Amino acid sequence: MSAILLTGGAGYIGSHTALALLRAGFDVISIDNYSNSNDEALKRVQKLAGRNLQSLQMDIRDEPALTALFKQHRISAVVHFAGLKAVGESTEQPLAYYDNNVAGTITLCRVMQQAHVKRLVFSSSATVYGDAKTMPIAESAPRSATNPYGQSKLMIEHILEDLAASDPAWSIALLRYFNPVGADKSGQIGEDPNGIPNNLMPFISQVAVGKRTELSVFGNDYPTKDGTGVRDYIHVVDLADGHLKALEYVQQHTGIDAFNLGTGVGYSVLDMVQAFADKNKVPVPYRIVARRPGDIASCYADPGKASQLLRWQAKLTLDDMVQDSWRWQQQNPHGYQE
Repeated sequence: MSAILLTGGAGYIGSHTALALLRAGFDVISIDNYSNSNDEALKRVQKLAGRNLQSLQMDIRDEPALTALFKQHRISAVVHFAGLKAVGESTEQPLAYYDNNVAGTITLCRVMQQAHVKRLVFSSSATVYGDAKTMPIAESAPRSATNPYGQSKLMIEHILEDLAASDPAWSIALLRYFNPVGADKSGQIGEDPNGIPNNLMPFISQVAVGKRTELSVFGNDYPTKDGTGVRDYIHVVDLADGHLKALEYVQQHTGIDAFNLGTGVGYSVLDMVQAFADKNKVPVPYRIVARRPGDIASCYADPGKASQLLRWQAKLTLDDMVQDSWRWQQQNPHGYQE
């Protein structure tokens, strides 16, 4: 039987997608260099699924190792998560982001091409819309980037578009995620960032659990209802389901297409803090600090295309997001490092 290859399969979204794939009956191979993830996530995924997957430590820039992998296994499609993903860090270390994200993807695609595996679901990002002028954002909106992380995702989209144009056998879905939050209902797998979290929800959770004294809210002078940044938060379980739907889609279509994965609803930072504190009955002290470079005021999706073509839509609510995040944090105060 052929398998689905996940690059970066031990990461936050990769591990939730691995679980969804195993539960749906797919055979899964995960490769990960573990630069910002932990093998424990995949051990837990296998327990939750009651099925095994194959997990290998490998870097997508290692062309000989990747080539050998494709020779050893029948791989029918690739879901490509592997990438560095912190906006702030990308402004400090742009070369690392272009090397890992862009050069890594080129190596992966070259190996896929040689192996005649031309079905790809790519983990893109809403950052490719830059500072969008109109909300909600549709896939046809102009693309630009405000930081090297977003730029790396946008470059990869252009590379994949050129690849699809050069060879009609390719079938590629570009999934533009909005802001993934939450965790599996079991509390067994979740978001476990190294060092200081770059995303809002793990930061809120770590403050609530007492790991950090307060949340830094970056700017309260944006042109939004309460001055704090507005984002489209999507539950990671819904996001994982979007990958299954995208896999089905690339197996039935050729060419390249982009899909927003979001809820279509924007919540401010203070909305999220309030919802977390209220629903979980825990205090979340915060302090307003200066804006972060590269951040934008507002960003939320028009998810209509994914609903129409992928037959996908987000089902889980803001309450689910904050409760599931808190359950994961309480059960795993130190993440996977227990």
